[in-house]
Amino acid sequence: MIEVDGVTVRTGDLTLLPAVTVSAQRGSALVIRGANGSGKSTLLRVLAGTRMPSHGRVRIDGEPVTPRDPGFRRRVAAMIGLPPTAPDLTVFEHALLVATTWTDDAAGAAEQARRVLAELGLTPLEHRFPHELSSGQTQLFGIALVLARPFEVLILDEPEQRLDPEHLETMIGVLRARRADGAAVVVSTHSPTLAEAIADQTLWLDAAA
Repeated sequence: MIEVDGVTVRTGDLTLLPAVTVSAQRGSALVIRGANGSGKSTLLRVLAGTRMPSHGRVRIDGEPVTPRDPGFRRRVAAMIGLPPTAPDLTVFEHALLVATTWTDDAAGAAEQARRVLAELGLTPLEHRFPHELSSGQTQLFGIALVLARPFEVLILDEPEQRLDPEHLETMIGVLRARRADGAAVVVSTHSPTLAEAIADQTLWLDAAA
C-alpha cells in the first residue's frame, strides 16, 4: 500500500530527513520512532503530500503522492498537529461537518460522527465548543475529526500527546480497530506502550545532520 524508496528531505545544507526506504501493507501498522529532530514528522508530511521529497520516490496504492488528486485525498487521512476548528461549532457539529464532506448520505454522516465520538469517549462532550475542552480532550477531538472521514491510509503524528494512561489505551484500541479494518496505519510516537501495542514493524530514524 505504501512504498517509500530512498526518500530524503533537505533544505539548503540542512538534512531534515535522512534517506529512508520502507513499505507498509494494508491492514498493518508502521510505527516510526526516533529522537526529536530525526525526521519523523517530516516523513509523515511527505506521505501526506504536504512536503515534497528532495530525492527518492513515494507511492501509495501504486500511485505517486499527488495532493490535488481526489483519489489520493480520499485514500489518505492525516493529523500532523491539531486541525483548525471553528469557535462557533460544537464537537458534534465539527465531526458531522467532516463526515458530511465525504458523503451524500446525511443520515449516514450523522451516524458516523456519533460512532467516532463514542469510540473516543467524547459523546458526553458533544455539545461543548472546542475551547471548552481540556488538553487531552482536545487531542482526542482532533483525532475524531480525522476518523470521521473515509480513508485507506491513516497517518498520525504522536497521537499519544496529552493523553493519560486510560485514554492512551482507548487510542490503542482505535488504531488496532482501523488496522483490523484493512487500513495501513502510520504512526510516529515517543510512547513505547503505544509502539509495542500496535506495531507490525518499527522504523527507527537517526538524528538528521
